[in-house]
Amino acid sequence: MDHPNIATIDLNLLRVFDSIYREGNILRAAERLGMSQPAASHALARLRHALKDDLFVRSARGMLPTARAEQLAGPVRQALSCLELGLQSGPFDPTTATQRFTIALDNASAVSLSAPILAAVSAAAPLLRLDLRPSGTLDIDRMIDEADLDLFIGKARPQLERFASEELFSDDFAVLHRTREAPETLTPEALTALPHLHLSSAGDDTEFVDRWLGERGARREVRHSVPLLGCEAVLERQDFYIVMRRRMALALCNRTGLSVSDLPFPSPRIVTCLRWHRRLDAQPAHQWLRRTIRSVCTSNQSTNTAAETACKIIV
Repeated sequence: MDHPNIATIDLNLLRVFDSIYREGNILRAAERLGMSQPAASHALARLRHALKDDLFVRSARGMLPTARAEQLAGPVRQALSCLELGLQSGPFDPTTATQRFTIALDNASAVSLSAPILAAVSAAAPLLRLDLRPSGTLDIDRMIDEADLDLFIGKARPQLERFASEELFSDDFAVLHRTREAPETLTPEALTALPHLHLSSAGDDTEFVDRWLGERGARREVRHSVPLLGCEAVLERQDFYIVMRRRMALALCNRTGLSVSDLPFPSPRIVTCLRWHRRLDAQPAHQWLRRTIRSVCTSNQSTNTAAETACKIIV
């Protein structure tokens, strides 16, 4: 079978294909492209004829891609992304920029960095839009490959040649609780005096606490597992300890009036990284956004030091 020649295909049809694939709906795809639904349907019909494949089939869940469409989706998205980057390669002025960036954050980064990142970007680039998403259920590397994500902020992932990565900061662990008149550093006895909660959505292994206590003939009681979104409401009503990354604990402490104490031993550290596709290395707008996030993390470190002191004041 003869393969289609790029010279015979209207590249605008690929924009329609990409939009339908991402939206799963012709009407939403047309609205995304600023065209009418009949025009989008006509474009899809032309592309179907050119590629000799249905590309999408209707279902109760929307327009489902065929195997051929799945095969095309990644290369088409990457090609369109490269064209978009080429058109945006001129000087970047944050005061007039209207780009939209999509950033995925793990839970700890979402809690501690969402507000300062939005504040810094809004102050410097008032027309620029950020789409911040939780990373828990996302296929991060595939979405970065297909330009559905501009950046990921979270725990370090396996190094791959096509991705760039840099460390933003590292975190140790602390204990969040509502106990008043608690010492700055918990003793082993204090650490086991109250039951603990396990954060089911943080993705952090805190068994190092159990190993340390076990070596000293002690143990803690982990009573329940709770999601991050519900833990502060629980702590405001009941006396539990939660071992979590320090930046996350301080962010929750600042907004709820809870307390943060140190563990009685040095804990492991979790590295938080920034990850992006190397094709974006020299893109001016992307460079500006990365610099802004780095600056936020640096200034947030100073803020956290002050906040830590405030959270440990005996009430």
